[in-house]
Amino acid sequence: MLLFLYGEDTYRLGQKINEIINGYKKIHHSGLDLKFLDCKNLDFREFKDELQTTSMFKERKLFILENVFLNSEFEKNFLDSKNFLKESKEIILIYKKGEINKKNSLFKFLIKYAKTQEFKLLEGAALKRWVRREVERYGAEIDFLAVEQLINFTGNNLWQLSNEIKKLVCFKASKKIIKAEDLELLVVPEFEQNIFKTIDAVVSKNKRKAFFLIYKQLKKGDSLLYILSMIVSQVRNLLIIKERYELSMRANLQIDNLNLNKLSKELGMHPYVAKKALWQAQKFSLEKLRKIFQKFFQIDFQIKTGQIDPETALTLLVAEI
Repeated sequence: MLLFLYGEDTYRLGQKINEIINGYKKIHHSGLDLKFLDCKNLDFREFKDELQTTSMFKERKLFILENVFLNSEFEKNFLDSKNFLKESKEIILIYKKGEINKKNSLFKFLIKYAKTQEFKLLEGAALKRWVRREVERYGAEIDFLAVEQLINFTGNNLWQLSNEIKKLVCFKASKKIIKAEDLELLVVPEFEQNIFKTIDAVVSKNKRKAFFLIYKQLKKGDSLLYILSMIVSQVRNLLIIKERYELSMRANLQIDNLNLNKLSKELGMHPYVAKKALWQAQKFSLEKLRKIFQKFFQIDFQIKTGQIDPETALTLLVAEI
């Protein structure tokens, strides 16, 4: 039996693989005929020999094959043995995460002869239903506005959504209805997390990574002007937090969680973002942060006064820092 799972939603794809494995183990208790094979550098003959070897336990074998599409020789031999594989009584599960070339010969063969399931990224109403079901799985509830806000913060990354839902359910404890205000306390928008990474890349002079992260945000639909303004705003926060930290150290005081929470409210910052900013600010001297902010502020001013276009500004920003 041939099974084929593929798609960009790696979270649900992984869940399906685990579901198949768990179902197999319930029937075949020894689990010794469950085989995981990385086919990237695997000789097809090794796989075929394993397939043809008689099981000691007279159990049906389950082969889980990854990276099949990264080994052209394996693909070719697989297709050459297609009649044998179609008739095999063993279970052969092939999976491919992410994008796939639908003109590929092996892909076409599997679509035709294997039991196939595609895992597309969830959107719209389907994504909202998934969030509600995931919350209900933990015996909790979530209101309409909280669902909307959670998706706005994380996008359709089910890995992050799953982690945030677990965090929210634990936070609510006996009060099981998750509301929008709970998200303001606990969930950090994906955009803000990416801004931290972008700043790290820029100030570390990792130009390639900085351009990649900015391009990633542009691809999601954020305007270049908005991204630049967010970077300037975050550098300003780093500078403020660094100055507060230096003052506290000179006065022999520690910035504890209580003071950090107070500071985050003053700055209108998520507590996690404030904590992350403090950690990031300590990687630079106060003088260096001031110079970086001055450069960022200058470019931001030039954009707003029409002296330079945002695209040129971005190139200068990354190239000159």
